[in-house]
Amino acid sequence: MNIQSLLPRSLSHEFIARLDGDVLLIGMRSLLPFEVRSLASRSAEESAHAIGSMVTQGGGQLEVALWTLVMEARIHGRDMERMEEVRRLLSNVRRTNTTVARELDGIWAEVEALPASSFARGIEDIVISRLEDYDANYLAMAEVGSTLIEDGAGILTTCFPEHSFFLSLALAGMDGRSFKVYSQETRPYLQGAHLTAPGLAEMGYDHALITDGMVAHVVSSGQVSLYMTASDLATRSNWVVNKVGTLTSAIVCARYGVPYYAFSTGFDDRYQDLEDFKVEFRASDGVKMCQGMDTSTGDVQALYPAFDIIPPDLVAGVVTRGGIAR
Repeated sequence: MNIQSLLPRSLSHEFIARLDGDVLLIGMRSLLPFEVRSLASRSAEESAHAIGSMVTQGGGQLEVALWTLVMEARIHGRDMERMEEVRRLLSNVRRTNTTVARELDGIWAEVEALPASSFARGIEDIVISRLEDYDANYLAMAEVGSTLIEDGAGILTTCFPEHSFFLSLALAGMDGRSFKVYSQETRPYLQGAHLTAPGLAEMGYDHALITDGMVAHVVSSGQVSLYMTASDLATRSNWVVNKVGTLTSAIVCARYGVPYYAFSTGFDDRYQDLEDFKVEFRASDGVKMCQGMDTSTGDVQALYPAFDIIPPDLVAGVVTRGGIAR
């Protein structure tokens, strides 16, 4: 199955990242839905800056990282000192989401084995193969996730839930099931308002955009029967890290008997639990503005934890390609 036709534009390979010669064009999710434009990256440093400054995020940063390897190989050839530098840079730019680091670790033996005569072409073949594997993974996860969506379901989500969430909706719809999705706006970057809700509208799904503070009202009034998000990190013991606001919604859902499921492309086996996990804090000025406009005065102090840690007792299960880890 070609999953691209089942996804909104923001999740298409063509938009997320594509090479034009030695230049990587990175789709600027940060401008959606008002403007469709790409950022030109000419080095790993520029790609890392794009990821770090939230030009792209989630699954987008993985595709950008993989194609950055190809770009660097085209420019520098088989310079393994440079490639190791690129690997470290891309692995460390977003500390909380560990998918890039795990993926680069997983392919590095293949990269090191490539001959100089076909180094760039060889990395490109690896990248294409890995992206095909990820598409298959997303679809397999969606086949599991779609079984959780009952006819008439009200589904709450936070931030931008990525490929497997949209594919789960598509598969449920193909099966004749109806549903309505409640998308939180997700301040301060508004990924829910800028990416999720427009994606739902683009695909023709029944939906409602709500502010982050409306979750308790919507859930307590019985409109939500299922809570689903992506995850930036998950453990085999069902600890989940995701965008700040996820924990609040999980607590509300637990109070009203609504199960919470998180999608994960792979567990991070460096962690058994996340009680001592260090949450990433971003510049507090981000809390004092919205859409580039100040929402408070310069002398106001703010706090910006970017992620939540959701403990296992609030997680009904983690959706993987192999099934639901409970």
